[in-house]
Amino acid sequence: MEQVRYFEDVEVGASVETPARTVTEADIVRFAAICGHHEALDFGRGGDGLPPVAPDALIMVLTSGLGFRVPVPQPQVLAFMVMDWRFLGPVRVGDTVHCRMRITAKRKLKEGGVLVEKREVVNQRGELVQEGEYKLLVARRPGSS
Repeated sequence: MEQVRYFEDVEVGASVETPARTVTEADIVRFAAICGHHEALDFGRGGDGLPPVAPDALIMVLTSGLGFRVPVPQPQVLAFMVMDWRFLGPVRVGDTVHCRMRITAKRKLKEGGVLVEKREVVNQRGELVQEGEYKLLVARRPGSS
């Protein structure tokens, strides 16, 4: 049975790191097929001998999914309210990324609460390649006031 976490269970400053994931050329092919961004198949394939660059949006959604693989139960999210995201550097095929997540603020509402979560996507060299902030509407514990 999945454990449920409510707004009251989440502390400001709580942090966790996701498992790491290596980006493959197959990831880019599947991403292009799903979203129709077929230019992604040739992006970053220059004569420089470096592996292709993965689409920024692929890395953003890949690390979002990694957030569900942490050993801490996820809050009971009612709505994804806001995302503010920055792309800081390329991620190439063969790079391994993980995400550091930290709760930076919370605000109680009558029917729920807002959590602000800072996310940093880091590659195998420790370079920050993407970062951003999620604002989530989270359920409050039944019967809480």
